[in-house]
Amino acid sequence: MQSLQAKAAEWSGVDSADAFSIDESNLFEKLGLQAFVNLSTNFYNRVYDDEQEWFRSIFASSKKEDAIQNQYEFFVQRMGGPNLYSQRRGHPALIARHRPFPVTHEAAERWLHHMQQALDTSSDIDAESKLKMMNFFRHTAFFLVAGDQLKKNQTQAQQPPPCKHGTSNNQEESDSGTQQPPPCKHGTSNNHHACKKI
Repeated sequence: MQSLQAKAAEWSGVDSADAFSIDESNLFEKLGLQAFVNLSTNFYNRVYDDEQEWFRSIFASSKKEDAIQNQYEFFVQRMGGPNLYSQRRGHPALIARHRPFPVTHEAAERWLHHMQQALDTSSDIDAESKLKMMNFFRHTAFFLVAGDQLKKNQTQAQQPPPCKHGTSNNQEESDSGTQQPPPCKHGTSNNHHACKKI
């Protein structure tokens, strides 16, 4: 089975070496805290003003100020700075924290669109750092898509088996005199809840 990292590399077009080139130098020391605060503020201003309602709705349960803080603290921590995020919220656990949200290919691309625009307009981040950061963001976005797909696969695997009774509506005794099982309540639907035995 393909690992989540391998899927992230395939879907994002960014191999792991490029994605984690952010670790080759300390971007926090190079850029400083305010650059990350500015980037996250710029990014979430775009997200919360997105013209596409389906995308805005993903963030509707969070206050913009909280989303900004969560993001820049994670970026600072991941890119060589103090553990601001973990000190306040615990382990980042990206897949687990994104579990309630629909992290689809379309959502990842929309997220990356806003992040690319935010980076492009960040005058306090140099071009080399922008490239490293965007490679990391792109790979990570599709890592989360792979995690979301895994969640869906696990949920489907936990569904009860389909009805054994099929679509039979025969409630009468058969010619052999044995009683037929009662019809499946689910009829011909694709509802995979198990039949109740009567």
